[in-house]
Amino acid sequence: MKEILREMGMIARSLDSISNIEFKEYDLTKGQYLYLVRIYENPGIIQEKLAEMIKVDRTTAARAIKKLEMQGFIEKKEDAVNKKIKKLFPTDKASTVYPILKREGDHSDRVALAGFSEEETEILFHLLQRVRKNIEVDWEYVKKGNKRNY
Repeated sequence: MKEILREMGMIARSLDSISNIEFKEYDLTKGQYLYLVRIYENPGIIQEKLAEMIKVDRTTAARAIKKLEMQGFIEKKEDAVNKKIKKLFPTDKASTVYPILKREGDHSDRVALAGFSEEETEILFHLLQRVRKNIEVDWEYVKKGNKRNY
């Protein structure tokens, strides 16, 4: 069997390393840009949904969110109905950085897909979505404290 997940991991780690280096000047490190982009694109999202979207545990998300808040990139606001719920919103500082993050993401897409036809790109996208959905089943299972059977 081909080592597809290793290839995917190398791609993800390479892009993450590039982003961490390039976004250091904006004081965004260790994948914080992922959180910032999702919050910017989904203003009012709650921490739990954000963690689920990025596929990290709540503690990891909480640390990144706290740091982004301390740096002035995001702010938490109480829900109008349920005061226990804190919604996440981008600040003006985030609005300044977001176009740069978006350009980098678009550039990385173009580089990664260089030489692919539109049809190949569409096929790859759908195949990767299927892979993600398959993995999400195990992620949900393990996240609840279970152990997979190998």
